[in-house]
Amino acid sequence: MGGRIDCFIDIASLYSYLGFVHLVNNLKTLESHGVQVPSHTARRSDGQLRFESPFPDLLAPPDLTPHPETGNSPPWSLKAKAKYGAIEGPRATAHAGRPGIRFPEKLMPMAHTVLPLRALHYIKANHPRETYHAALEYFFHKFWTPPNLNLSQADVFARVLAGFEGFSPEECEKILAGAKSQEMKDALTRSTQSALDKGAFGAPWIWVRNDKGEAEPFFGSDRFHFIYKFLGLPHQDLELLPPGEKAKL
Repeated sequence: MGGRIDCFIDIASLYSYLGFVHLVNNLKTLESHGVQVPSHTARRSDGQLRFESPFPDLLAPPDLTPHPETGNSPPWSLKAKAKYGAIEGPRATAHAGRPGIRFPEKLMPMAHTVLPLRALHYIKANHPRETYHAALEYFFHKFWTPPNLNLSQADVFARVLAGFEGFSPEECEKILAGAKSQEMKDALTRSTQSALDKGAFGAPWIWVRNDKGEAEPFFGSDRFHFIYKFLGLPHQDLELLPPGEKAKL
């Protein structure tokens, strides 16, 4: 067994949030099977390496028109998809243990999440894995639960960042400055291009390599049974039970 999982996500993607939750909840078990959830290092100005922070990579948010690279349109831009999403969303969020999630009333103006994504790249490069994961969960929560804060607005994002218990005021200033730096702009661009090179048309885009060296893409937050099968990991798949038989917990 073994292998590697690269996960590409965006804050404005609900199913990125749910996929992130699943991966965090199962990270230690994946690592115990020898699965790499890859590390990315960054160099500070003094040349020393900071902490290695595994997954996920962060994607630049899609345009609200069909993406020039993929031709894909956001789900909420199609009435039928938006209508179905209102039904499917509560099912998926409850299953992930995040029943408080609600779609923003005006999602489209909020979807330009470049600022928080660049900030997360800075956090990823300069803080431990646990801090990065906690910050990402925190931003997801602020975006996807009422009052659904618009993290694309600089003043709103600064207030949200200041409310995160893991950072001092001085660290918040460094993160905001880092988010404006060319280094973090380039990091987000590279991450997005890497996903596009792997065939991505949306998020979460998951690129998996098994211990045979074979690699395949997976799209969405509900593909992990396929991923585990591809990696050759022991897992319990969906199974319909006959009448009178109880599920095994």
